[in-house]
Amino acid sequence: MLVGVCLAGVGTAPVGAVSSDVVAAAFAQQARYLAEEALGYEHGEGVPRDQVYAARLYCESARLGDAEGMYALGWMYANGRGVERNDAYASTLFAMAAKLGHAHAERMLRFTGEAAGDVPSCLHTPAEIMPPRWPGEALVARLPAERQEVARLLITLAPSYGIQPQLALAIALTESALNPQALSPKNAMGVMQLIPETAARFKVTKPYDPEQNIRGGLAYLRWLLAYFEGDVALAAAGYNAGEGAVDRFRGVPPYRETQAYVERILRHVGQGRHPYDSRVVAPSPRLKTLRLASQEDHDS
Repeated sequence: MLVGVCLAGVGTAPVGAVSSDVVAAAFAQQARYLAEEALGYEHGEGVPRDQVYAARLYCESARLGDAEGMYALGWMYANGRGVERNDAYASTLFAMAAKLGHAHAERMLRFTGEAAGDVPSCLHTPAEIMPPRWPGEALVARLPAERQEVARLLITLAPSYGIQPQLALAIALTESALNPQALSPKNAMGVMQLIPETAARFKVTKPYDPEQNIRGGLAYLRWLLAYFEGDVALAAAGYNAGEGAVDRFRGVPPYRETQAYVERILRHVGQGRHPYDSRVVAPSPRLKTLRLASQEDHDS
């Protein structure tokens, strides 16, 4: 997604007018972003620790030419962390990073020996290791004209709350179809369908003002992601039925509406985890039980 954002500013120029330097800078920025995301998953910093996913992110970063991604992936192969140990892959990755001036990688070559040129398959098949880029603008363009302005406001505000735009948009579309005047039989109001208690909780005084409503909904979603430590299914279930119901039922509540809601959100975002800010709120005291229940449901 970052590549698309970086190139958005030059998208109106003729194709030939886009300099190679601009394109190279965009790819370098995307590669650096992926390596930083991978570091978080490798060590569990702000997101659940997932070394397998970290290795995939590092590999895509390395494929795009980031020396730090090459070095980090080489280290994982050298130590069998998140991937099966493979010294041949490690030496090649260290050599690639060293050629780009990575000092630590150059030192590691003393231990791994000369590179044989073997590389992991993920360097050749990015489509198999990374989900497709989220087509944000294309999706917005398919919406009715009166909803496009609301969608763009939502997409603009979401990152300031640490929310990926695709998740924010999935919630808003499912809640109200982006209708600022929506009112449910349960008195849920506006774009993000805030019930009066939630509106008060997040200081929304004008629930039918699109920006204020969206900010309140994003604040609640940020809170839920922190409370459930980035579990998208549990956060979505909490948004629909309340975090108390998720705790009480040890997972997605057995309400047909909530289960359908969660399935739709997961289909839209295409991932089960989301970065979160652990400073927002302490995690659910039942989180360990919730994870066990979720794993049992997955295995059954």
